[in-house]
Amino acid sequence: MEQEFNFERSFSRLEEILEKMNSGTVSLDESLKLYEEADQLIAGCTQKLNRAEAKIEKLIKKRDGELQIDTNGLPISESFVEALN
Repeated sequence: MEQEFNFERSFSRLEEILEKMNSGTVSLDESLKLYEEADQLIAGCTQKLNRAEAKIEKLIKKRDGELQIDTNGLPISESFVEALN
């Protein structure tokens, strides 16, 4: 089972990678591995931020007080946890 993406932990790891790479003490091979890891972390963080932005945009659009309903006439709702994943 794949572990759920954690933005804060990933961002912290990116900071660690940056410090290591800027230290000048890492070999070329290690630098490449760190770069690849950072690239994956950046992609995950970007995806998480885009989802959060979309959720916020959706909430702002709902501020006009209009109730959005689905095809069955029921109020449309979205789990906050699902919106962030």
